[in-house]
Parts: sequence; C-alpha cells; structure tokens
Amino acid sequence: MVLLVSTRLDDFCNVLLRTGSLKFGTFKLTSGLLSPYYVDLRLIPSYPEAFQQTVNMYRSVLEPDLVKRFQRLAGVPTAGIAYAAVIALNLTKPLLYVRKEQKEHGRERRVEGILQPGDKVLILDDVVTTGKSLLEAAEAIRAEGGIVDDAVVLLDRQQGAEENLQKKRMKLHAFTTMRRIADKLLNLGTINEEQHKEILSQIIT
Repeated sequence: MVLLVSTRLDDFCNVLLRTGSLKFGTFKLTSGLLSPYYVDLRLIPSYPEAFQQTVNMYRSVLEPDLVKRFQRLAGVPTAGIAYAAVIALNLTKPLLYVRKEQKEHGRERRVEGILQPGDKVLILDDVVTTGKSLLEAAEAIRAEGGIVDDAVVLLDRQQGAEENLQKKRMKLHAFTTMRRIADKLLNLGTINEEQHKEILSQIIT
C-alpha cells in the first residue's frame, strides 16, 4: 500500500535535494544488486528540520487502524533504528531493534529489547528494494515468538519487495515509490531525462 499526499511528496523531494540524499553513480545495494542511483536516508537525521519532516511522513503512513494492530515497533539497522526510536517514543510503543547478526556475547540475541511470545511487531526501515532486510528481521522476530504482519518504509524502490513480503505473509506500507519521486523530480527540473530513465530502468513492479 502506498500513501500519497502531493504536498508531502513535494516535501520529501525537497528533503532529498537539501540533504544530498539522492546520488547518481554505481552503487551496490544491501540486496546485492547494482544500481545507477542511491537514496541515502542516513543523512537526514543530521538535519533536524528535515528529520522532523521525515518522521511526520512516516506518521502519515501509520494510520490509527494500523497502529492498533501492533504492540511493539522494531527498527532495522542501521537507518531504520533512528526513525523507529523517534516514532516509537511519539506513539508510546516499546522499541525493539534487530541486529544483522546474532551477537556472540551476553544474551546472544538478534532481537534487542523486550519481546514476549505472541507480541505483534511492526517492522520499520527507510528504503526497501527486494525486501531482504525486512524479511530477515521478520524471521528473527518470529523465531523468538513475535508476530509480524506489517512493515513500514518511507520509500519503495519497486524492485520486488511488496511481492516478496506477501509471500511471507507480510504487508508493505510505503509512504511513496521511486517512480513517483523520479517523475516529480523530472517535473521540477532537478534531474534530467537520462537520470529519470536510469531510475525507471530499475523498476520491475
């Protein structure tokens, strides 16, 4: 599901431009895929005003019916943790975060925080491509007895994530898609036709 409010989409494009979060070149993504562009939302928390705007965009996705469906909010390393921490505090929801690898000391857990069997957990990340990171986080939470039905991201790159999550009984909620961002930036004149084509060449859904 994609939520789109035109003024908020304009705000997001402005945030990307102000913070330099959209880059062109050759990049290897977490999924292992190569991409001619990269959206680095890890930069945004260094800009307090942009960070607040971005948190508000996440909140617009978290409609009351969705908020009622989960008890705990889990951030995905690394970018998802900063956003999840603020949003969990705003919603008065307990925060979890999922390590990429199980630590080899202490309690040797992948899921940090208090998680009881049967707890319903919403997973939050910044950008999704194939859904690999979200699925790995869901697997770790489910292994400890948690229930994961939903995941929230700011941006869906439209490279198979929604379908991949559906196969694992999860619903993806995205603020917007890369196609909408690319079209908006082209209309604003901040990317050229070639850059627009490069972005769209990656989209498969």
